[in-house]
Amino acid sequence: MKDEVPNLKDFDQRLRDEAHEDLADIVSEEPTSKTQIIAIYGKGGIGKSFTLANLSHMMAEQGKRVLLIGCDPKSDTTSLLFGGKACPTIIETSTKKKLAGEEVKIGDVCFKRGGVFAMELGGPEVGRGCGGRGIIHGFELLEKLGFHDWDFDYVLLDFLGDVVCGGFGLPIARDMAQKVILVASNDLQSLYVANNVCSAVEYFRKLGGNVGVAGLVINKDDGSGEAAAFAEAVNIPVLASIPQNDDLRKKSANYQIVGTAESEWGAMFASLGDNVAVAPPVRPAPLDPDALLNLFDASETGGDYVLVPATDIDMRGKNAEPVASLEVVYDDA
Repeated sequence: MKDEVPNLKDFDQRLRDEAHEDLADIVSEEPTSKTQIIAIYGKGGIGKSFTLANLSHMMAEQGKRVLLIGCDPKSDTTSLLFGGKACPTIIETSTKKKLAGEEVKIGDVCFKRGGVFAMELGGPEVGRGCGGRGIIHGFELLEKLGFHDWDFDYVLLDFLGDVVCGGFGLPIARDMAQKVILVASNDLQSLYVANNVCSAVEYFRKLGGNVGVAGLVINKDDGSGEAAAFAEAVNIPVLASIPQNDDLRKKSANYQIVGTAESEWGAMFASLGDNVAVAPPVRPAPLDPDALLNLFDASETGGDYVLVPATDIDMRGKNAEPVASLEVVYDDA
């Protein structure tokens, strides 16, 4: 398996070697590697953790070996999977072990339930460090734990999508994952984040990267259709539509797994798992701001507003003083 995981050290050189090539016509193919490493992005609070906990549980129930890694400083990816219980993060555990002169072991940071192996990278204390840098440090620790030698069918990475830079953009920038899955709803802000991720994918494809977007999961779907219209516009498929449903909301709030054959929602997550497995990493066509706004009714977004330029007098307010004019005024003859 070691040879099947992207080599991060070689990637910078590969970018230099391929930078002169015209990559606009790259044809995406279905992944052939045994291990599919998939990064999931979405706006904070949009339901990535809910989606991933249930998806990973269903995949494991179907006989797949699944590793779920939370890559969000909030460390909430695994909370649903573990019934609301927070598991020790890799960064926090590493710091404590280092102070004690001990080495971190797998059992200190990786836990399992229902056949799913799961861990959290964690992040720095509030105001005491960079979350993105914490993610990079977390992956360095994963390598020391033997990440490249692990044997899984799927590695699911849960990333914060609001910020696609530094450590949060690592899977896209360094070809760590084969494909990206977006989670969004029928609202402008979540689709704005999804569009930003598409822009990041497109940017690194131009530089020689190979990561593509597998598709969109519409969460809390109220049937209004904006998310589906976005998927069509950027040329990616809809992998699943999870309805806005009070039963789902209550079960999620109570840390109940619904991604199981025993649940009435099991078939939905089984279908999502099948779609995730076969979806090829396609190259998206991100929208410009106006095109994104046009997915919504102008009365809801203010998209019909005409920009009114400000003047210097406007900016000075009460401090504005008349400026002497150099215009020559002639008296009437």
